[in-house]
Amino acid sequence: MDKSIFDNVVNRRGTNCVKWDLCGDDVLPMWVADMDFPTAPNITKALQQRVEHGIFGYTTINDSYYNAIINWMDKRHQWKVQREWILYTSGVVPAISCAIRALALPGEKVLVQTPVYNCFFSSIRNQGCDIIENPLVRDFNTYKIDFEDFEQKCADEKTTLFLLCNPHNPAGRVWTKEELARMNEICMRHGVKVISDEIHCELVMPGNTFTPFAAVNDDCQRNSITLNSPSKSFNTAGLQIANIICSNSDWRRRIDRVINIHEVCDVNPFGPIALEAAYSAEGAEWLDALNEYIWDNYQHLKNYFLENLPQVEVLKLEGTYLAWVDISAYELSSDEAYDKLLHEGKVMVNNGTMYGRKDGQGYLRINIACPRQTLKEGLRRIARLLSQYTPDEAELGCPM
Repeated sequence: MDKSIFDNVVNRRGTNCVKWDLCGDDVLPMWVADMDFPTAPNITKALQQRVEHGIFGYTTINDSYYNAIINWMDKRHQWKVQREWILYTSGVVPAISCAIRALALPGEKVLVQTPVYNCFFSSIRNQGCDIIENPLVRDFNTYKIDFEDFEQKCADEKTTLFLLCNPHNPAGRVWTKEELARMNEICMRHGVKVISDEIHCELVMPGNTFTPFAAVNDDCQRNSITLNSPSKSFNTAGLQIANIICSNSDWRRRIDRVINIHEVCDVNPFGPIALEAAYSAEGAEWLDALNEYIWDNYQHLKNYFLENLPQVEVLKLEGTYLAWVDISAYELSSDEAYDKLLHEGKVMVNNGTMYGRKDGQGYLRINIACPRQTLKEGLRRIARLLSQYTPDEAELGCPM
């Protein structure tokens, strides 16, 4: 598939679009994890056929749905999933909350690796649990895990669950098999269950390989609950479909009970159809072209900052379409930079402190899943604003 299809600009204003309609008409949105590309053509075609039927009543899930997931995970990720392991629900965030409610008691602790997806914090607190942080360690242009601290936090007798982000949002890491296995070994040693949010699992950049946590080894499979959805990869978040995959029948029974108690057990007619179309040969071809285009956008962003804002440090992007950039060399906090970019620069990005007040300070998250000309305009606006605050050479400590 020709990746130039992603150059086409689609006007999303006036469509009740969270990304575009919640900011001013003169603001360019590069924030929420929502792509500005139309979904794969075969998904649109499948949905159109369903619309033509004209009746949109309650929906049941049939064999083709489960088979699509099973075949995709086997072919794409070499992970053999059994049908009975799969529970469907309306989204990954509700799935996180259901898994926490089912497997942890109020007052127990859930471990996260900051900076991390902001909904992790709200999901944990909403279930009456406490957050315990294992801060990732900055290592040049990427992050690594502080395993000594990780074990210490797991050893806390109140730590019940580890909520993993794989690939990691916003750090951009695609965790290796070795890292995943080591995390699980520590968790099992201390009786900590793993919930792995893998919603970005299809968005992997060249030279990196995504491994589902449960596919690493038998112990990882036994000690984990996997959450995934085609929503980020195929830009179908509004269709509200996600899956919880768990081989442990007791945990699965408890999670299923919570799903029903909290009424997130029903899905709309379109989500399952979109998933089946996404998890197909046509979907895979489109996805491969998408990842190439996102990689090209990332290279453009890196080069643009290098040439125009060399004080901005762009971290390595292994997965997702969310660039994590370090602006700490500037005379602005993340809060100040976000506010000035929005109100003066007329571009909306994500404030790094959303992902941890301490570990996100000095960073911004930029959504690069947009046509190249949109990206160029957004970067131009960012540069125009930040260049007003560039420290001089003395403040940077640069040699004369």
